[in-house]
Amino acid sequence: MQLLFAMFFLVAATGGAAARESAPGESVSVAAAANFVYALEALNAAFAARAPDVKVTVATGASGNLVAQIEQGAPYDIFLSADRQYPQALVDEGHADARSLTIFAVGRLVLWTTNPAVELRSIPETVRSGAVRKLALANINSAPYGRAAKQALEKLGEWAGAQSKLVVGENISQTAQFVATGNADAGFVALSLVLSPKLQDKGRWMEVAGNLYSPLEHAAVLTMRGATNPAAKRYLEFLRSDVARKIFERFGYAVPAR
Repeated sequence: MQLLFAMFFLVAATGGAAARESAPGESVSVAAAANFVYALEALNAAFAARAPDVKVTVATGASGNLVAQIEQGAPYDIFLSADRQYPQALVDEGHADARSLTIFAVGRLVLWTTNPAVELRSIPETVRSGAVRKLALANINSAPYGRAAKQALEKLGEWAGAQSKLVVGENISQTAQFVATGNADAGFVALSLVLSPKLQDKGRWMEVAGNLYSPLEHAAVLTMRGATNPAAKRYLEFLRSDVARKIFERFGYAVPAR
């Protein structure tokens, strides 16, 4: 469980295309939004079937924090964001290849609880409930899922009233930790996390209507470093594949039409 909740973690996976497609010693460094923490395990295992000689290294965190690292020279080849704005910002600043920007999935926001005393009749009722003394959400300044939660609460007229209950996670994984451990009675998290094999049997969740927040268009982009890395290009192509699309759907993401 600790891997879910760390702001950054490293996962090495060897991935799979025929040996003729990848030179020995190739590697790709992926910076990914924290909502992908479990989906990436499945994605990298599938990629391992295509590029067996490519080493994949992954760091996860809040999208905004990863952008700041890339701007400061962090050696990432590809950035998987929980929204489109952050990758576009990297393009605009000259840190990423505009031609590579790709929307590959759309995230979904849920209100999740592991507290048996919390009833999930509606989002407003749950937020106002006396059983919810602490309500978790991700940092609204650096985590797109936190921003989406704020938008939903504002549209429902509950943002001001929720202020005294808020517990803020640095990223969406830490937010999920607050709920999973009982340090928050409920929280707004990514559907992909509560559908993961490690959390799918814990607690109950209610989806937040998509018209309450701006679409969480998850976009990938090659950094300028990655634009010259054949392994990074191959990883980006894999994200568009049918195999990857099925994995995203399994974790609750919507996938854009081709």
